Amino acid sequence: MRCAIVGSGLGGFVAYATLRHSGLQPAQIAVFGDDPDPAGAWRPRAAAIRQRRMRSESDGHCYPTSFPGLAARQAARRASLTPLLLSVSDRYRPTVTEFLNHVQLLRARCGWDRSFVPARIERVRAVDGGFELGGYGRFRHVLLAPGHPSLSLPPELEGDPRVVHAYEPHEYASRVAVVGAGMAAATEWLNALAAGAEVTSVRRREPARRPLNVARPLFTKRGLASFHATPPAERAELLSGFGAPSYPPGRAWDVPLERAAREGRFRVAPELNGSDQVICATGFRRGFEHDALLRYLVEEHGLGTEQRWIVLAPDSTVPALTDATRTLSLTGVSAQWAYPAADTLIGMKYAARRFAAKVGRCPTR
Repeated sequence: MRCAIVGSGLGGFVAYATLRHSGLQPAQIAVFGDDPDPAGAWRPRAAAIRQRRMRSESDGHCYPTSFPGLAARQAARRASLTPLLLSVSDRYRPTVTEFLNHVQLLRARCGWDRSFVPARIERVRAVDGGFELGGYGRFRHVLLAPGHPSLSLPPELEGDPRVVHAYEPHEYASRVAVVGAGMAAATEWLNALAAGAEVTSVRRREPARRPLNVARPLFTKRGLASFHATPPAERAELLSGFGAPSYPPGRAWDVPLERAAREGRFRVAPELNGSDQVICATGFRRGFEHDALLRYLVEEHGLGTEQRWIVLAPDSTVPALTDATRTLSLTGVSAQWAYPAADTLIGMKYAARRFAAKVGRCPTR
């Protein structure tokens, strides 16, 4: 067993399924994490905002290959071409329940639980021929999947008794202010309105309207090659822009918001008013410095950084710590330097496939 995944969330799970598909056995992989459920961190956040459908499209699943995905399997179950047609036009979005069922089925099939080690790795240290994982052994190939850092709250709202983060369990008061303007915020506008509340959207600028959280060209080979060719400072600025709030276009969002605005139940304001409840749809803290494992890795090994990102090779590896005999890769949000949409399932597969290829090419595995 000389391959380790640090982190047992969806990023680690996608990587594990990909390694198994490449030919590795469960005994050759160790997965370190707090929770054996790959969706254990994601599920309660989705439940908190009452998310019903996935934002991801055709490749938004955990299978190691793009096809057949959830759309093809649903088409076969229902004897209907509709899911496939929606998939071809990038309009297939499974329900959250369907996605979670998919995770559980794949978990049982791929041997995940045989590789899971209930442990939190706090330090990763480069040594000859591999990496030492905080007293849990030495591994030649390591993929770090730490997930998002902690929830982010505006400093001026910390300690306010009216405040709840959108990703924490909550109900809705009669007058609700939602801080933020991204997907979670837009979902909360509709949730609070459906609960009968008067809603104020607190934001300083209009959100972008796009189906995915980054522009579609960046999911293509040409767009990604152009992104990789940008100088470091420019790339950091691009990534900052990609992080701007957005939610999908469409009548499902616009019609209820326009109706509520006509009724005087929805409005936009640049700052808080006297709302009974303040829901902060402000996502997570951003940057490697908010993750203790990554911060230590950078400081201990003098890794290259640009603003809040660790500088990675295009294949999501850490250049200074990767060679023909060992691999250190990142996946998930911490790998945005290599793939702007790294925190999506598609992005996780991008990192996973390249990690598996590095492992496969290593003569000693």
